[in-house]
Amino acid sequence: MASDDPFDEDNPFGGLPFLGDLGKLFNAQGPIAWDIARQFAYQIATEGKSEANVDPLQRTKLAELVRVAELHVANITSLETGSSGKPVSLEAATRSEWASATLEAYRPLLDRLAERLTQGTLPSEIDGADAQILDGLLRALNPMMMAMSAGSIAGHLATKAFGNYALPIPRPDHQILILINNIEAFAEEWSLPSADVQLWVCVSEIATHSVLSVNHVKTAFEQLLQRYVDGFQTDPRGFEDRFMDLDIGSGDPAELQQQLQSALSDPENLLGALRSDAQSAVIPDLEALLAVVVGYVDYVVEKVAQGLLSSYDSLSEVVRRRRFTTSASDQFVEKLFGVEITADLVDRGSTFISGVLDRADEVTLARLWNDPKALPTPNEVDAPGLWLARIDLPELDQG
Repeated sequence: MASDDPFDEDNPFGGLPFLGDLGKLFNAQGPIAWDIARQFAYQIATEGKSEANVDPLQRTKLAELVRVAELHVANITSLETGSSGKPVSLEAATRSEWASATLEAYRPLLDRLAERLTQGTLPSEIDGADAQILDGLLRALNPMMMAMSAGSIAGHLATKAFGNYALPIPRPDHQILILINNIEAFAEEWSLPSADVQLWVCVSEIATHSVLSVNHVKTAFEQLLQRYVDGFQTDPRGFEDRFMDLDIGSGDPAELQQQLQSALSDPENLLGALRSDAQSAVIPDLEALLAVVVGYVDYVVEKVAQGLLSSYDSLSEVVRRRRFTTSASDQFVEKLFGVEITADLVDRGSTFISGVLDRADEVTLARLWNDPKALPTPNEVDAPGLWLARIDLPELDQG
């Protein structure tokens, strides 16, 4: 008897109830099963425990520090702290609230990645029944794999982030969420004044937001990230190797579900994504932009913090050490988006900023954010004198 369900025609596991149901469930939600992503993010962010609301007193203290940070950042950068005419606000948040907001902020990029990863083709040596099964697995489980990857990103970042810009990626938010509990734990671990760490975070977040909200900077970042994501090549062979031991014909749905859960536990391997020549071509421009933004924000934070924080020297050293201590989940995110913040990249950005200031002044440095043509090329990041010479050319001044 023919089925009345049109999905059955495209569901290669229609005869296997468990996988057939998975295919219907996940594909109904689009390229990423976002409900699953949110659940996975919450579970990781909270470690399965209930979260208390942020203490109102902490919110009041944060608001006072935000006003101080906004004033000092604006004085140095002359940039608006908001974007599109909307003022930015900093609010204390729980890990689950932060994870949810981060999933939404990264959703366009993750959806684009998911669409890209569904375009892979099977190797020619895979044919017949094997090809049908593997192709079915890819189509049925890709939304789940991407959901777990997305949830893993947001959840793990929520356990260590201080604010929105754990990754220096432009966000559509006009609200910066500050993870007070993470800051408190960090301050306690390193015997630092909590108020100092909170003010440091506020200055860093506001400075980063101000720079990444500049239209031409935001546009440049978004275009480079999209090109990087579009450059992924998928490796279905890696997916096949990961699933070759699955006993699909066992007839035991519970056992198969357990096998799938185990296989899905490593999203990096499951994505089967390989860096391509197209991505390698994007990396120099992306790293150059990252270096300049990170270098400039570090410059602003240092200039503000040196005059305001009694614990500046020890805090700056601990923050630097923390920045370069990466976990497997950090490395996965960096590979996924191409935004790896290495010691070399930070030093490169710092050298560019200091090189400009040695030859000119803050007004000249601020031209980075005044004209799309003033963003430095990779070569200019390594030779600030070349950048200064170019931005003074008549055609740029008239542009």
